[in-house]
Amino acid sequence: MNANEYILTKQSQWAQNQGIELIGSKIDRGRKLYTTDLDTNLFEPLSESTRNDFLGGDGGELSGYPAKMQALHSSSALGVNIFQYWDSIQDVSAIAQHCSFCRKTTSVSKEISFEVKYSIDDRFQYGPNIDVVIKNDPSARYKVFAIECKFSEAYGGRGHSGLKEKYLDLDSWSKFPALRELAITISPNDNRFELLHAAQLVKHVLGLARVYGKQGFRLLYLWYDVLGRDGVKHRDEIDVLLSIAKKDDVKVHAMSYQELIARIARDDQGSHREYVEYIASRYL
Repeated sequence: MNANEYILTKQSQWAQNQGIELIGSKIDRGRKLYTTDLDTNLFEPLSESTRNDFLGGDGGELSGYPAKMQALHSSSALGVNIFQYWDSIQDVSAIAQHCSFCRKTTSVSKEISFEVKYSIDDRFQYGPNIDVVIKNDPSARYKVFAIECKFSEAYGGRGHSGLKEKYLDLDSWSKFPALRELAITISPNDNRFELLHAAQLVKHVLGLARVYGKQGFRLLYLWYDVLGRDGVKHRDEIDVLLSIAKKDDVKVHAMSYQELIARIARDDQGSHREYVEYIASRYL
């Protein structure tokens, strides 16, 4: 069983165990991997602010029926299931700590937003959407903790785009010589990384740095790990990207969803039992 099929099968089994009715991407056509309503695919319904975040994003996650977020393998649904809970109980610093953004004694994180755009250059019509952004107190060293979330995307076999040539002319590259060398090798096509969408992460660094400065943010690549060749390949490619970012003194790190959920479960003293049981039973 390949990595993508493993994820789909595991999520289908979870839905079956919960007695959840599923439909296809065209309702009565396609593999049955979508819940009949959005709330069934979420630990808790979207808050008003979260819904507005996604409606303002470019991914169309809530458009049509079934919406993309109704897919069992939706990375946006996974991100909401992990992060929105902590915003709703007003304990954002806890999830920031679990993500290794800060120490357990640090409590500067204030709110969580989804699908946040940071413009890289005024000449570009669109800025990349960052899946999750933890906004910190203005007095904090790091103004935001940003998270790029991946579920099945890396393993779907569809490939990914490189970096368009227009990005190579930016003045901001002077701060990132190592990342610029990488950018050249993945522009306009990325033949270097098979599973990791490196161009996307590079664009996030450029957008965040433009708003907060090179040292004003931290970026986490949060991905779903799998056994076998694809899992090893993905981890190796992540390590390559992290080593390049380190040369430029950019604060980028990576963590698997499994590691994050295990950390949350390990530190829970029963206060978040329902939440922990949901994410552990579904995603571990």
